[in-house]
Amino acid sequence: MRNQLKAGAILSYLALFISSAISIVYTPIMLKLLGQSEYGIYSLATSAASYVGILNFGLGNAVIRYTAKYKALNDEQQCSRLYGMFFIMYGMLGSIALISGTILTLNAEQIFSRSLSIEELTTLKYLMAIMVINIAIGIGFGIFSVIILALEKFVIQKVIVIISSIISPLIVLPLLIMGYGSIAMAVVTTAVSMLSIIFNMFYCFKVLKIKIVFGRIPKGLLREITVFSSFIFLNLIIERIYWSTDQIILGIYSGSIAVSIYSIGTAFSGYFIGFSSAISNVFLTKVTGMVTREVPDKELSDLFIKVGRVQFIILSFAMSGFIVFGQPFIHLWVGSDYNTSYLIALIILVPSLISLIQSMGGVILQAKNLQKFKTILYFCIAVANVILSIIFVRYWGAVGCAIATAIAFIIGNVIIMNIYYQKKLKIEIKKFWINIMKMSLPLSGSILFAVFTKKYLLVSSWGQLLFECLLFSIVYFLVAWFLSMNEYEKQLIKAPIGKVYKKIMKSLQLGVEG
Repeated sequence: MRNQLKAGAILSYLALFISSAISIVYTPIMLKLLGQSEYGIYSLATSAASYVGILNFGLGNAVIRYTAKYKALNDEQQCSRLYGMFFIMYGMLGSIALISGTILTLNAEQIFSRSLSIEELTTLKYLMAIMVINIAIGIGFGIFSVIILALEKFVIQKVIVIISSIISPLIVLPLLIMGYGSIAMAVVTTAVSMLSIIFNMFYCFKVLKIKIVFGRIPKGLLREITVFSSFIFLNLIIERIYWSTDQIILGIYSGSIAVSIYSIGTAFSGYFIGFSSAISNVFLTKVTGMVTREVPDKELSDLFIKVGRVQFIILSFAMSGFIVFGQPFIHLWVGSDYNTSYLIALIILVPSLISLIQSMGGVILQAKNLQKFKTILYFCIAVANVILSIIFVRYWGAVGCAIATAIAFIIGNVIIMNIYYQKKLKIEIKKFWINIMKMSLPLSGSILFAVFTKKYLLVSSWGQLLFECLLFSIVYFLVAWFLSMNEYEKQLIKAPIGKVYKKIMKSLQLGVEG
């Protein structure tokens, strides 16, 4: 079990790295072969169809929770009955998703006819139809991938994710080169998903030897699961409203090219969120244990500050690099047509940095089961984001949607949540920000240095960009090491380097003796 957890964690980071690397390499090629307009249509179809995806109702967490419960009780029969109940529920939700998605697809022309041409609308409907089928089947048979997680077979689950992320572009690229467009991309994605589902089913029945029994379940269990999943379902709705609605609004008012530009800009948010959650998520078990032991609030506050400092070092490095080199990177990456994407990314990323370095707050809320306020607040700011986006898009297009997202983010995630962390969780927010400010001042110097030197080192190739990024990284690291990092943070770097050094020296010594 311990090996599964360790290997699963390593593979999670590997999957994050691979998906990011593939995205960076694959996106410009795809854009060149598809064109700005068709890529915008594909992004719009993805955003529209993604609303159907929330109809999984968050059952996955319920499967994991109740599987763990009955496994702990060694009640295999009840576990099999549980799977039978969930199999029916997943099937029903998959059918609902298919019906809802079909209705959405048939009404796509009425929704987007204001800004899209007849040809674009036809492509959009084909794409949405394929994506809806993919999502509906994924929901209908989603129980099998969740069972693999519930039985803590993390390695095989992550391997499937990694292989799928590699196979899709390898198949799609030749098809795009041969002239097949975005519809071929959607078909291939669906085919790969179907293969993953088939493999999950085979693994569950043949390797894990699970049984699905359709029988009676304990009275009140269905209600208990529904209440538990409803909270997660609400969070799925909020997340979808917050991160996908802007593309829909742009599709209604501004057209496919605006969607394409906005999608490139918001793509960077995913990278930052991935790096942040990869750090904070590993602390959930530790924080839960601390809450269970009823440790003093100061211990949780200290952990909040400690982890926040580490996250700030990593994320501010990425943010600083993007501020300085983001414009030339986007220009070299996807071309001058997407220069506005840099501004969109900055508008969204700068305020989100504050929330990302405080992600431990969400972990503490989860451990204390105090997520109700955060959920209600996020729903309110998601709605505010939609309202502001509809107003701003008419004046500033894609940039207006980004401004609306940033305003909602600042009010909810930054101002209100900081007050809540201090009042409810008793976290020393003032101390946290004093720490961050002290770390920010010297790091700001490295940004000014980079901006100043960039005037004399114009970036016109990938080689020049990599050289300047290397210089910036060296300056940043030296400034951070001597002026920002404390001994604990330095030890996080020195410890693994020391271990590698000792292994190398030991190997060399054995080689000499041999």
